[in-house]
Amino acid sequence: MLAETTDQYLESLNPEQRRAVEHGIGPDGTIGSPLLVIAGAGSGKTNTLAHRVAHLIIKGADPRRMLLMTFSRRAAAEMTQRVERIARRVLGDKAGIMTEALTWAGTFHGIGARLLREYAESIGFDPAFTIHDREDSADLLNLVRHELGFSKTESRFPTKGTCLAIYSRCVNAQMPMETVLGQHYPWCSGWADALKQLFAGYVEAKQKQNVLDYDDLLLWWAQMVSEPGIAQEIGGRFDHVMVDEYQDTNRLQATILLALKPDGRGLTVVGDDAQSIYSFRAATVRNILDFPDHFSPRAEIVTLDRNYRSTQPVLAAANGVIGLARERFTKNLWTERHSAQLPRLVTVRDEADQARYIVEQVLANRE
Repeated sequence: MLAETTDQYLESLNPEQRRAVEHGIGPDGTIGSPLLVIAGAGSGKTNTLAHRVAHLIIKGADPRRMLLMTFSRRAAAEMTQRVERIARRVLGDKAGIMTEALTWAGTFHGIGARLLREYAESIGFDPAFTIHDREDSADLLNLVRHELGFSKTESRFPTKGTCLAIYSRCVNAQMPMETVLGQHYPWCSGWADALKQLFAGYVEAKQKQNVLDYDDLLLWWAQMVSEPGIAQEIGGRFDHVMVDEYQDTNRLQATILLALKPDGRGLTVVGDDAQSIYSFRAATVRNILDFPDHFSPRAEIVTLDRNYRSTQPVLAAANGVIGLARERFTKNLWTERHSAQLPRLVTVRDEADQARYIVEQVLANRE
């Protein structure tokens, strides 16, 4: 017997969250237009995305034809567990079977590795490739660096870590090396020619050993879907593609996504331009800012601005900072949690002092 026979499981959502969850889901099983969910800090973003996935499944979407990409494997596992809990309220024991079929949930790199093994032979690649982690990649690059004699130069050649960071940014940002050096590593500009030689040797070494590094997983995936036939085949495998933390994606990831769903149908991305502050693997805020205009008509935008975590004085300060951005999506964070206590501005010397200050405050309040 079903636990809930109506949409009662959506009653805990606020109007904006529910609008995001129900977008493009009709009774006839049609696949909706592209959706951008701008989720402010503490606005229940994960809960909303989990409800959208569960709602799709409850309304008849095939979980085997759903692609869910998150920032980490742990986030993907937690998302799947949340989806099952929500779906179980309506589907009962069937929910476990349905969510077990949600096998295409993971990180961009993890999904890329699976697809590359499947399609490797069609692009002239050996599917038995090995994947190097960051440390293995740095060691291989250092070996090539040594073989080329760059470890014995008169002036100090960039370290293996710096070399790998430069290489990674060139790949993920799809930018020429001269631009990367000029913008991010100006102290290495004098080594441009040597770095080109080093990276050519590194690529050759990887090919000889049938090795891919993490950056290659995106690079080869992007190159694979640059072939229209392959892109159409892979994109056609998924009715719904959902991406979390879209503000932390790079140009390669955006290229892949747009190749899979060029018209945007069934595509949902969730993120917050105001939280694009880390630049992991050459992440760019332009991906989320430009997303709606990739499609005609423009993608639907739903803004989650009700905060469940902070008090209004804290949000007022945050809104003041966010409002200074030259280019942004308009939102005004608000909450029903009021407080007379104002935020305090504390200046510390560095990250270590910041951590120390926070720990001291936690201990003081605990006592």
